[in-house]
Amino acid sequence: MSAHERFVDGSAQGGSSAAGTAASGTAASGAAAADTAAVPARTKRWLVALDVDGTTMREDGVITDTVIAAVQEAEAAGHEVMLSTGRSESMTIPLLERLGIRSKYVVCANGALTLARREDGSYERVHVERFDPSDVLQVIHGALANAAFGVEDETGHFLLSGEFPDDTMTVSGEHVPFERLLGTEATRVVVISPGHDTEDFLQVVERMGLSKVSYSVGWTSWLDIAPEGVTKATAMERVREWLDIPRSRVLAAGDGRNDIDMLRWASTSGRGVVMGQAPDDVVEAGNERTGGVTDDGLAAALDTLPR
Repeated sequence: MSAHERFVDGSAQGGSSAAGTAASGTAASGAAAADTAAVPARTKRWLVALDVDGTTMREDGVITDTVIAAVQEAEAAGHEVMLSTGRSESMTIPLLERLGIRSKYVVCANGALTLARREDGSYERVHVERFDPSDVLQVIHGALANAAFGVEDETGHFLLSGEFPDDTMTVSGEHVPFERLLGTEATRVVVISPGHDTEDFLQVVERMGLSKVSYSVGWTSWLDIAPEGVTKATAMERVREWLDIPRSRVLAAGDGRNDIDMLRWASTSGRGVVMGQAPDDVVEAGNERTGGVTDDGLAAALDTLPR
């Protein structure tokens, strides 16, 4: 985190990051733009982008009542609260109901897929980024023995090659030979390599020089690959322009390496809030820290938004 680091209670670098701190108000001061009539009086609308896993949701799949209440209160105050996640559409939309919010837009697949809310409450795809993953798949396949590969299309359907842990992606995916993955139109590629710990995996990926795609490495040996130049940040900037909200009034919260670009985007003029358990390279991308996901750190950050 850079020299302008602050915590959600407004304290300077090195202060407490515990959940439940009071509002700093510094990021909101001086922001100016006309807001829509739907926004409550005197509340300047912010665009709030929330990562899901490790930010909104704990590792065990629980979204606490404290976080749900904070998310709902932020939306009720007139702010545009939305999810920006690596998850597929089918794994993301049900979370909106759990959170009890009516987001105008949702970003999935690490920025490759943007959804918009219809009048009937359903969502449609309004922007899709696709790419042919053949070259990068062959490079990784040759460099990582025993790796498993998943190729996701815009509908959220996965073609899987290799052994994946049991989760929703595996249950809904189609297991195929590696060669079937080549030449497909993908929005996202997932690679896991159980034989490597995170640091080893990072070094292997760096040596590959994956310059033609955007990629990020997860908590364990998990690699997310997106079309070139596509990140959560590029999708969120597009949404910001559609909503006509100033860059000074954006807040993004995240904890993983796929959040780095989004946190940098938000912290340039607004607020890039890093969860307390995030690794150092993610911390460096933001300009604020809050408590960890198990301490309802997201709720503490959202509570600092103008009301």
